[in-house]
Amino acid sequence: MEVDGAVVIEKVAGKSAVSRCFSKYPIKFIIPRKVGPSKTDVIWIYTLNYGGGIVSGDSISCELTVKDGCTAALTTQSSTKVYKSRGEERSEQLLEARIGSDALLAVLPDPVTCFATARYAQKQVFRVDSRSSLVLVDWFTSGRHGRGEIWEFNLFKSTNQIFLEDGHPLFFDTVLLEQGSTNSIIERMHGYQVIAMVVILGPRVKKVQDEVQENVKKMMSDQLYSPFTSTRGAQMNKNSDHLYAKPRIIASSSVFGPKGIGTVVRIAAMETETVYRFLQQQLASMEPLLGVPPYK
Repeated sequence: MEVDGAVVIEKVAGKSAVSRCFSKYPIKFIIPRKVGPSKTDVIWIYTLNYGGGIVSGDSISCELTVKDGCTAALTTQSSTKVYKSRGEERSEQLLEARIGSDALLAVLPDPVTCFATARYAQKQVFRVDSRSSLVLVDWFTSGRHGRGEIWEFNLFKSTNQIFLEDGHPLFFDTVLLEQGSTNSIIERMHGYQVIAMVVILGPRVKKVQDEVQENVKKMMSDQLYSPFTSTRGAQMNKNSDHLYAKPRIIASSSVFGPKGIGTVVRIAAMETETVYRFLQQQLASMEPLLGVPPYK
């Protein structure tokens, strides 16, 4: 299949280096010469869409190869905007990534923001071996708040798949939101404006994985036993004199794979900035690997 962009990263003179990079309309890759201290062995890749967003009917496919022992971070410069659809036409993005032994790929985008009536589907496929490491952030917002668009897109679908080198499936996940005939997306979201998922996998990020699991467990335990979780939208519990409210952010974590080698964290929040702060705090210990703290 012909792709719109491809990047290959391999060791050259003992350092991670880009051996191949090309992209064409409607996507562009930017690879800065330096991000963070020069001693940090990492390649940062920024993706941009021509025109500032994804147009109805766009179908974008990219390939990324991070070879043995290399480190790469894939990110964006701002939220990915998905413009209004023309009729039933939808926009699509596909990323296929292969991560070598002792290699690390961090996928750290800003959120996807779908405009009213937009129809959008993305799929990300990762192929790893037992020594590969992956950090994946996948998140989206309810729309353009400034224009009063809140959960007004028609379709959002995000699929993430991780396969082991023998083709054995390790992790499959799909989020699907579609306007229904019985109830709208906004009714199903119960006031939350941002949905996010973080996947942490592999030996090079084991410390991050353990920290995030413990932090999420503590955060939700504190909320569970605190009667005052927010000052907005509070409601009186009929069987109690306490004032209860919907928390500004909720999160859960669980493990997957043989011997719990991976962790997935799922997040719902009322504000985009709340998730940015969550990601900054939880992924801060990746700074030595990436040269800069994620989402700072």
